[in-house]
Amino acid sequence: MKGIRQLAEHLDISIGTVSRALNGKPDVNEETRRRVLAAAEELGYVANQSGRSLRQGMTNVIGLMLEVSRETVENSDDFFLGVTDGLQSVFSRHKLDLVMLPCPDDEDPHEYLKRMVARRLVDALIISATRRTDRRIELLEKARIPFVALGRSASGGSYTWMDLDFEGVAARGVDRLVAKGHRRIAVAAPSSDINLGYIFLDSYRQALQSHGLAFDPALVIRVKSSEQGGYQAGHELLMIEDRPTAIILIHELMAIGLYRRLAEAGIVPGRDLAVVGFREESRTHFLQPTLTSFRMSLRDLGAQLGETLLATMPAYADHYPQGARNRIWPMELVPGESDAFTLTA
Repeated sequence: MKGIRQLAEHLDISIGTVSRALNGKPDVNEETRRRVLAAAEELGYVANQSGRSLRQGMTNVIGLMLEVSRETVENSDDFFLGVTDGLQSVFSRHKLDLVMLPCPDDEDPHEYLKRMVARRLVDALIISATRRTDRRIELLEKARIPFVALGRSASGGSYTWMDLDFEGVAARGVDRLVAKGHRRIAVAAPSSDINLGYIFLDSYRQALQSHGLAFDPALVIRVKSSEQGGYQAGHELLMIEDRPTAIILIHELMAIGLYRRLAEAGIVPGRDLAVVGFREESRTHFLQPTLTSFRMSLRDLGAQLGETLLATMPAYADHYPQGARNRIWPMELVPGESDAFTLTA
C-alpha cells in the first residue's frame, strides 16, 4: 500500500479529503482526520513527495547553507544550533521543514550553491558567512529563489539581509576602553574574507579617530574565529613590542583560547590586560575573571530571521506585514571583570 488513491479507496472517501486530512487542512473534521491518519499508519501509506512537489511547484522545505570545516566541528561552535532553534519555531507554524546544506571548506560556496539550486531541493534559502563580494547573491537573484543573507555584502542587488551590530560592538567597545584609560587597543579580526571583518575594522578605525587615536595596523590581529584562533591572538599580542593594554574579540570562542595563552604567560585578564568579547549563549559563562561581553539571544535572532525570510515569499508574506526589510541585530553589553581596571596616566 503506497498511493493516496489506494488509501482513499480503502476508506471509501475522496482523494481530495484524504489529501487535506494528511496535510492538516482545517476544512476536514477531526473524526475523518483520525480515520485517515490511523489507516495511513496501518496500511503503510508513503507520500509521493516528489510528485506532490512537482504538482504544487514547491517542496515546503527551507534550506540553511552553512560553511563547515574540521575546525568548526572540533570547536563545537553552537551559534547555528541556537539560530536553528529560532528558525524552527517560526517554520513549524506553517508546517515547513528546515534542512542544513553544509558546504565543505574545500569547495567554492558559489559552485556548491549552484548544485543545490539546479536540484530545486528547497523553496527558499538562508545563506551565511557572506563575503565582501558574494557571487551567491547574484545567483539566487537570477534564479528567482527567495532568500535572506545572514550578513551584509557589498554585492549589488535588492536582496534582504540581517546582520549583527558589528559597528556598535567596535564603537562601544572602544568607547568603554578609552574611558578606562586605554590608548593601545588591539582587535582580533577574522582571517577570512568574510564581510563582517571589514565592517568591524572600518568601525574600529572610526571609533579610534573619534577619540583622537591613531590607527596602528600592528594592533589588528587576524586569526580564525575559534578557540585556536583566540590562543593564536594571545600569542601574537604578547609578541608586540609596545604591547597593547586591551583587546576586543570578534567571536565568542576566541576568549577561551586567549585566556589559556595569557595564563601560560602569567597575565591575568582584568588586571594586566583588558578583554572585551562576545557571549552568544553560555560557552564563556564559566571563564574567570568573568568576561565583559556583547550578548544576544540566538533563538530570537533565528526567529526574526525566519520571519524575515517568509516575508519575501508570496505564500506567507501576509502573515508578516512588517515585510522583508534589512535589519541590524542589536547586541547587549554585559559588564564583567575582564576589563575592570582603569589605567592611570
